[in-house]
Amino acid sequence: MTFTTVVLLRVAGAVAGLAPLLAIAEIGRVLLSGGPPDHGHVRTAVVLGAAGLFLWLLLTGVSAGLGHLLDGRVQLSVRRELAVVLGRAPIGWLARRPSGELAKVAGDDVRALHPFIAHTPGDLTAAFVVPAVCLAVLLAVDWRLTLITLIPVLLAIAHVPLLMTPARTREQVAYDAAMGRIAAAVVEFVEGIAVVKAFGGAERAHRGFRTAADDFADVFTRWVRGVSAVAAGMQLALSPPFVLAVVLAGGTLLITSGAMAPADLLPFLLLGPVLTAPVAALGHGFDDIQAAGRAAGRIREVLRVRPLPEPDRPVVPRDDRVELRGVRFGYGDGPEVLRGVDLTLEPGTVTALAGPSGSGKSTLAALLPRFFDPAGGTIRIGGADLRDIGERELHRRVAVVFQDVRLLRASVAANIGSAAPHAGADDIVRAARLAHIHDRILELPHGYQTVLGEEVRLSGGEAQRVAIARALAAGTPILVLDEATAFADPWTDRAVRTALTSLPGRTVLVIAHRPETIAAAGTVVMLDGGVIAEQGRPADLLARGGRFADFWHARRGDHTR
Repeated sequence: MTFTTVVLLRVAGAVAGLAPLLAIAEIGRVLLSGGPPDHGHVRTAVVLGAAGLFLWLLLTGVSAGLGHLLDGRVQLSVRRELAVVLGRAPIGWLARRPSGELAKVAGDDVRALHPFIAHTPGDLTAAFVVPAVCLAVLLAVDWRLTLITLIPVLLAIAHVPLLMTPARTREQVAYDAAMGRIAAAVVEFVEGIAVVKAFGGAERAHRGFRTAADDFADVFTRWVRGVSAVAAGMQLALSPPFVLAVVLAGGTLLITSGAMAPADLLPFLLLGPVLTAPVAALGHGFDDIQAAGRAAGRIREVLRVRPLPEPDRPVVPRDDRVELRGVRFGYGDGPEVLRGVDLTLEPGTVTALAGPSGSGKSTLAALLPRFFDPAGGTIRIGGADLRDIGERELHRRVAVVFQDVRLLRASVAANIGSAAPHAGADDIVRAARLAHIHDRILELPHGYQTVLGEEVRLSGGEAQRVAIARALAAGTPILVLDEATAFADPWTDRAVRTALTSLPGRTVLVIAHRPETIAAAGTVVMLDGGVIAEQGRPADLLARGGRFADFWHARRGDHTR
């Protein structure tokens, strides 16, 4: 099944649909000829007209069915390709885009391709073929009235450039952008609804959505004002009453002047509206066609996203020692977030990253699993540059647990084992025990087989502990924790920290705000303004009385210094 098959069936059906009208016109001419009617000719016309009607129904129905089946296959293929591309896209690229924007591309924009696939190819071809057949028939009857019949079509075509001016294009782009802002506002509001209800910020939360909706209303109003007059002019020119009025006016002039027989007017009255109908259909779907084109452009933009380059000859690190030398990084064209960081993480050690907001802690942690490539300097694991390590090998070496946890809509066991496909039940339970979530799992309706998101919803702290168990089950020698116990109670936080620090041979990097977490680390790295301000054992840095000491006492609320 191809587009060509769908188009050919659509065109054949449209041409067959002219047969009943031609039959009626021929019967009318025979009956109005003035002589005795040729009954055999009339019967032939009736049979051919009925056959054409049947073929029109059959071919149009088959074409529509095949077109929609093909549309379903193409949309499925596009969504699968989008899933593959988004699955391989750099985390940094994904993090800088609102979730509503990507949801719109994978959902609304793919659905917007429907006219392009199921309707436009056949309708566009029929819009040329059907008028061409009508013109051939009408020219054979009277060329002068044929030219008069084309006047509505020419008037409609004259309106098309007015719909494609730069101003109209800007309005359409603004329309799509406003729709994207509404989608993003809805997603953000829904994701933050718990916080809104807890702190009574409904008014502020609604304000963002109302602003996006008001902006969309303004954009939509400008767009409608710009195209309404042009669209109304096109619809009027192609409307059957206007077409018939033009044909009757021209035919009356030719008949009264003796230049045309009255019976010859009948084909023009029947085929005149048919001549403009395909063009009118395209006019009605013009907005859908343009929207599909813009949607295809946004889909192509996402599909052009390339993953971080893979090495031609992957290198295997000799050990798990992490070295950062002269690392610099900035987001896009913005200022540098990291400005020449030198740091070494030895195997079997726990290092805490501390510092004020915006100092570059999360950015530095995101570079280790290669969510980004540094703009300058190098990051090495076991002597191998991160860019020379294969993706699978890197995933076997480094695991990350974020503060903002995302769990799969699957069983607890599947969530914990998702990073270690070959992990057995004992491995999953062992990881859950280390993360201090085992007892809570046993309390769930079906234990480790309970489906998260359907049978139960975990609290923030519980979800974080499941994520930690997932990282532990992976067995990676390097573990990056970005405030991974931020939602846990102090007792659970202490127990998890104790378990993590007791892991033999693991290289652990922790982004920490809690003084207790910082104190449990063997080394503290104090970041400030994208550079390492201080580094050393927590007790030594406190005794020094520098920036870390100020940070520590501010976190503890100690104002006695």
